[in-house]
Amino acid sequence: MSIPFVRSAALRGAIAGLALIAAMPAAIAHEFKVGDIEIVHPWSRPTPPGDKVGAGYLVIANAGDSDDPLVSATFEGAGRTEIHQMSVDNGVMKMRPVEGGIEIPAGGTVELKPGAFHIMFKELKRLPKQGEKFKGTMTFEKAGEVAVEYAVDKMGGDNSHNDHKN
Repeated sequence: MSIPFVRSAALRGAIAGLALIAAMPAAIAHEFKVGDIEIVHPWSRPTPPGDKVGAGYLVIANAGDSDDPLVSATFEGAGRTEIHQMSVDNGVMKMRPVEGGIEIPAGGTVELKPGAFHIMFKELKRLPKQGEKFKGTMTFEKAGEVAVEYAVDKMGGDNSHNDHKN
């Protein structure tokens, strides 16, 4: 890469490196939109051999002027997909399906993340592996259905992409 008017090789290298770093978030993050709803970076973790469940995480932003619940989701490699909430009650972890969906408030953002709301993939027909992407859908009460693609990020890393939060 040749950068005109810059004579120092070190300075040219630094400028090229900064340009590469600036372009990285666009390559990592991926968004999907339906109506006033934007879904930012759906991701999952690799599923260990023998497991039959997995989970999906993402950020949902609602630019509209009315609430719009997320009512269902799918994953092409699961027999069933449910919206779940995890909580800790008196030191005991509890996970349960969410009845009626998750309210996405008007002008607000909701993050589905480990230890909280998430999409639960059950009866897995194939195990997601790091570096893969897999297809699914999300359905909102008002905005309707949108196709999404989950990225399988590394296990144990910080997979949250909070740069799109309000």
